[in-house]
Order: sequence, then structure tokens, then C-alpha cells
Amino acid sequence: MYARAGDSRPGNLVPHLTTGDREQAEEFLAGALRLGHEGIVAKSPAAPYAAGARGQSWLKIKQARTLDLVILAAEWGNGRRVGWLSNLHLGARDTEKGGYAMLGKTFKGLTDEMLAWQTQEFLKIEIARDKYAVFLEPKIVAEIAFNEIQVSSRYVSGLALRFARVKRYRPDKTAAEADTFETVQRIAGIKS
Repeated sequence: MYARAGDSRPGNLVPHLTTGDREQAEEFLAGALRLGHEGIVAKSPAAPYAAGARGQSWLKIKQARTLDLVILAAEWGNGRRVGWLSNLHLGARDTEKGGYAMLGKTFKGLTDEMLAWQTQEFLKIEIARDKYAVFLEPKIVAEIAFNEIQVSSRYVSGLALRFARVKRYRPDKTAAEADTFETVQRIAGIKS
């Protein structure tokens, strides 16, 4: 329920907090998540309200989850990423069917150093290519942050990560230690 100007009855107030204390802000976010909200909106008290637009002074803060996924392929980059392998195809181990369940692609979170490294390393484990992508031996694991898992008709797995981004590569993990498709289904609420 939203509050109308001048209406300060307790049932009509949107929960809010004004603080500079990190712990208080984290507890407020945790409370919103416990109530089933996807996150909170934070803004500077000095920032004006602009109807229909957040602007740069408003931030959506959501709980990011992570999965350790196998890189199945990478597409050649465009624009300033020409010459580098960029857009990563992400897969979870499919323990029921064998192989990997593709959960989408991402190029977000990659620094220039990561792009240079992965182009060099991926070409060493190339198993095939077409005009857009280089397909890889499933050996390299990356920690992928995402906001949610959605149903998708685009991928055979039927699921896709929403707002996926690379946090880091996991040289400490083998593909056999990557997260499973069953784990992904559990997070999505498909399996218990």
C-alpha cells in the first residue's frame, strides 16, 4: 500500500529507513527479503523525486545469488571487444541426462584482462567453431552471479539466468565440481 501526501496513518506508510549505518541498511534489506520482496530501492535524501524515472541517484538493491558454472562456448566480441572471445555460454552439470544444461549467456563483469586471458585459454581447449562462437572442452569453471532464474523456451534446459554476470574464474574447481542442473531447478522452485 502506498502513502498519499499528508496521510501518515501507520497502515498507509511504505516501510522506509534513513541511515548511514551499513548494518542497519543490511538488516532493512534482509527484512524486505524475508517478507518476499525482491529487494529495496535506495536513494540519496537530497535527490529529487522524478515521476517515472529513477535516474542515477536511485539504486535497486537485490540479493544476488551465485553458481559455479562451466563455460561451454564463447562468442567473438563486437565493438571494442572485437578480436576477443566475449559472450560466454554457461552450463550446469546435468547428472540425470549427462552433459551440461545451458542456462544462457553473459558478457557482463568481464574486464579487459579477463577477456585477454580467456581468449588465449579458450583457444587452447577449442573443440569446434562456427562463424560466431568457439566451442570448448568443458573444463573451465566460473562463478556467475545472477538475480533470478526464469523459464525460457530459448534453451533446451527450459531455464535461463536473469542478469547473469561473471564474478571470477574458479581455477580451484574442476568441471566435475561445478553446480548441477538439479541445484538450479531447486533454486528456481521446480524441485524440492
